[in-house]
Amino acid sequence: MSEILIVYYSRNGAVAQLARHVARGVEEVSGMRARLRSVPPVAPVTQTAQPPEPDEGAPYATLADLRECAGIVIGSPTRFGNMAAPMKHFLDSTGAEWASGALVGKPAAFFTSTATMHGGQETTLASMMLPLLHHGALIVGIPFTEPELNATTTGGTPYGASHVAGVGGDRPISGDERTLAHTLGRRVAQIAAKLGA
Repeated sequence: MSEILIVYYSRNGAVAQLARHVARGVEEVSGMRARLRSVPPVAPVTQTAQPPEPDEGAPYATLADLRECAGIVIGSPTRFGNMAAPMKHFLDSTGAEWASGALVGKPAAFFTSTATMHGGQETTLASMMLPLLHHGALIVGIPFTEPELNATTTGGTPYGASHVAGVGGDRPISGDERTLAHTLGRRVAQIAAKLGA
């Protein structure tokens, strides 16, 4: 059984929900399993560090998770059109994996959640792509042959799965957003399988 790593940071829960939908898509592919992991929040040095494991939710990702998995799907909420600091901190810690080529040729995809429709979804997705391009990963998006991508009035872009949570964070994941998250996970798993993962 090959695994696809789904690693995410979620502050208010929307990205975590989207991660579970991506995982369902991965597990629609025979011989593939999702490995859900989160990253801890970061804080100034004057604040207390987080415990080594979260009290609830997915375990924290390790660098070994990156090396062991056949593909990677990364999720983060938007912070001013960019990935959130905790995800950037995690990706910045992958220098040894870059030097060894651990991610070269692995399919990689991305997902996000924003408060508003024009809150920087595509720039956030692109910000997560850049480190993976340096790692030599194969970037996977969502093609316009997916009918929901043409029909959505909520989230969903060719750059990856997305969700519009609303300013209060109270909008549930729409049917199109859910379907596109499944599609993204399934595509990464299918490509990993074709690559002989």
